[in-house]
Amino acid sequence: MKFFSLVILLLTAFTLGCGYKSPATTAPAAGVTPAIAQLVPATATHGAPGFTLTINGSNFASDSSANWNGTAFTTTFVTANQVTIAVPASAISSAGTASVVVSNPAVSGGIYGGGTLAENSNAMTFTIN
Repeated sequence: MKFFSLVILLLTAFTLGCGYKSPATTAPAAGVTPAIAQLVPATATHGAPGFTLTINGSNFASDSSANWNGTAFTTTFVTANQVTIAVPASAISSAGTASVVVSNPAVSGGIYGGGTLAENSNAMTFTIN
């Protein structure tokens, strides 16, 4: 009986003393914020055919996207300072303005968290005459 008591005592001590706890998670850090400096062209005539818009700036990720009045467009990455988007004729069918924003996506940090948050650029106004 003493032997079994000793074994139970040792197992209990080992279990309590091992110090196991679930791993902590890390909150994501701020991501790289893109910035738009220039839209080329800066204007278009309503009713015109679609065109390629060149967005010049800085800190563009290779998998960034551009938002045209809140609608995400797939970008073509040229450099970290330039991306392009294909603007369809339907986006310039009437006169007005469009807000253009570039978004860098979040980067996952894995099972313990971390990574980076998604970040958006400043908004630039595109004029549709």
